[in-house]
Amino acid sequence: MSMKTVLYARVSTIDQTIEHQKEQAIRAGFKIDQVVSDHGQSGVTSKLRDRPEGRRLHDILRAGDVLVVRWVDRLGRNYRDVTDTIRQFMEGGVVVKTVINQLVFDGSTKDPIQQAIRDAMIAFMAATAEAQAEATKEAQKAGIAYAKGEGNQKYRGRKPQFNRDQFDRVLELVGKHSDTEISRMTGVTRQTVIRIRAKPEENSAILANWGM
Repeated sequence: MSMKTVLYARVSTIDQTIEHQKEQAIRAGFKIDQVVSDHGQSGVTSKLRDRPEGRRLHDILRAGDVLVVRWVDRLGRNYRDVTDTIRQFMEGGVVVKTVINQLVFDGSTKDPIQQAIRDAMIAFMAATAEAQAEATKEAQKAGIAYAKGEGNQKYRGRKPQFNRDQFDRVLELVGKHSDTEISRMTGVTRQTVIRIRAKPEENSAILANWGM
């Protein structure tokens, strides 16, 4: 049986799309043979094996296959789950690659230094995914509270020129890329990136006030 490249995509809100994640992967140079996707599944509350298509992903991947994800947060936003999942795939001979930052997690690496670097990177990325999930949750809570304020009930203001998916994506990229690069990667203007970066809670509130 020939080796295959499988894209795993997960969306948890109506603003996110599987097709967008596939397009990102193709633009990054991946030739996708199969797409496995979970809709409406939280990376915080559900482990990969507990999601319908997550279980299927474990069943179809074989040694020599490549698993592509937009970023490790698509696998999950729980540190332990993400690190265990990536190691399980590597032990089974599956190479895990990310679209963002072009990371490669390969269990066939034998050099101890390279193994240490790889494992440290897995731990770092998984911890970052969980930390960002917590930050986003707090921002959303603050945003909902802000949106329920009396002034906002009377006037919602101009509809935002970005959706929740773009908002979350900007927060993921802040600190890793320049404002111009983030603008190009997310499809929002550079000024919007600056506004989101400067006042994430206020902009989360604006989205919440518009039901986004």
